[in-house]
Amino acid sequence: MINTLPRTTNNIRLDFWVDEAIWGHRLYDEQTPWLCLMEFMGILNSECERERAFKEQSFNTLTYSPYTRLYLRNILFNNPFMEIVYRDYLAHNDDKKAWNEWIKLAEQNFGGSDYPKFSYLPENFNSFEDFYETVKFLQSNTIEGENNKRWSSQFIFPYGKDCLYEDLRVSGNKAHNDRRFFGRTGELLYLMLSRSNKGDKLLNFLEPNIINSGSIYNRLAQLLQPNYGKEEVARDSIGSYLPYEYLKEYSNMADDWINIFDNKIPAYDTVPHIVNITGLHFIIYFINRSKDVLDHDDKTKFILEILAPKKTIIRDLASDSYINNNNLSRQAIEQYIRSIKSTDDWEAIQSLPDPFFEAQKLLNNYFLWPSSNEEILAENVDSLVDELVEKVISRHKQHVNNFHRVWGKEIGLSSSRNSQRIRYAPTDSLLKTLVIANVPNRMEFQDFLSLLFEKYGFIIGDNEAVEVINSGQADQEAFSENAQRLEQRLSSMGLLRRLSDACAYVENPFAKDGV
Repeated sequence: MINTLPRTTNNIRLDFWVDEAIWGHRLYDEQTPWLCLMEFMGILNSECERERAFKEQSFNTLTYSPYTRLYLRNILFNNPFMEIVYRDYLAHNDDKKAWNEWIKLAEQNFGGSDYPKFSYLPENFNSFEDFYETVKFLQSNTIEGENNKRWSSQFIFPYGKDCLYEDLRVSGNKAHNDRRFFGRTGELLYLMLSRSNKGDKLLNFLEPNIINSGSIYNRLAQLLQPNYGKEEVARDSIGSYLPYEYLKEYSNMADDWINIFDNKIPAYDTVPHIVNITGLHFIIYFINRSKDVLDHDDKTKFILEILAPKKTIIRDLASDSYINNNNLSRQAIEQYIRSIKSTDDWEAIQSLPDPFFEAQKLLNNYFLWPSSNEEILAENVDSLVDELVEKVISRHKQHVNNFHRVWGKEIGLSSSRNSQRIRYAPTDSLLKTLVIANVPNRMEFQDFLSLLFEKYGFIIGDNEAVEVINSGQADQEAFSENAQRLEQRLSSMGLLRRLSDACAYVENPFAKDGV
């Protein structure tokens, strides 16, 4: 296993240290790739304000100050009475009456503060209708659209720093940061990119286009906030633990971000592609770390089914590929725990007067378990390890084990469409992202397939499926037809042009240098 950095819990309360030791604290399934990026943006904004963006002073000591922006969030997401006031306004066309009615209701229903004041709003807008239209516009830009999340966990598109804030739990007039939807995966993303050695290049795009954006959309968010969004932040948030000083996965992800930024498209249009490619790299990181623990030295692979009208052998293989990758994390945590039995430390305690007691101390040193007041059911050293494995797997199944499934679906990598089994079957959205991130202008189709295999382990055509074909699981024709379906998909999306029977090119219509 790759050497890891010293463990740090940073006031984090944990039952044991296993998932965190392999993947970091933490990969969290309830935090989607979009919310991961939003958490990352808030951290980046804080670090830019302190003039230390993408610069770790020492490993795993990240602290940052996120914004709450309670006024903005109450107005956008805790404002069910606005429609009633607006209908009355349309009937009477009385600005003063509308403002007075709305401010009265808002001050009564505002969450997270004792004495909210909205007197600034009539000064910021020419009319109540302008205010209403601004609110409706920003509401229409809610991340992940219609959802059933509480109002304090709703987020809008990152048009600029005045649209960035943390996840909160609000109870009455009290507000506290929460880790349900900002589960620290965005912190891991920030640390990965900080350690990619590409921070300056990333900042050249992110700082002017997002963090210091002067766009009209960000100014609309400013108008809804007191003092034009200049909010004081009173506390620091203590950051995550990322186990590895450097991995190739970090720079691979950063390179893809930079490639996407280099396209000739509006800055905001890059964001959905950044979300997709980030999710893909996190899935690869998740699987690679599992394989490292298991001492698997083969390349991580994904057999992708390009959706066919009828079921093909590729669909079964793509499903098997998904299942094999999905099972790796559970195998890894069991291997990680049981590997203690092959250490010199474990062997040494066997000859001590009370090996059971010594085993508990050793397990606590390695895995922070058992705690001093925990009831132990095991009766000997071997069953003690079994008990820890059972507990860790039980916790792992709650969130980390779901990461591959949830994020794969969110970015359009995996699907159960037309099947009862989940398999790798990329959506048009992900395919477009792959072209934008990998095709600088145009590329021969077979070269494109080869590049996807080399970078991401994607098996689509017969050239990349040699190992699978030689194993007898499928014939060459099945993968050749799979590649042909991809060619047709890309062509229908305007991303491929066939110049002759033997020459097809994948084309990036957004390439900076053109075709």
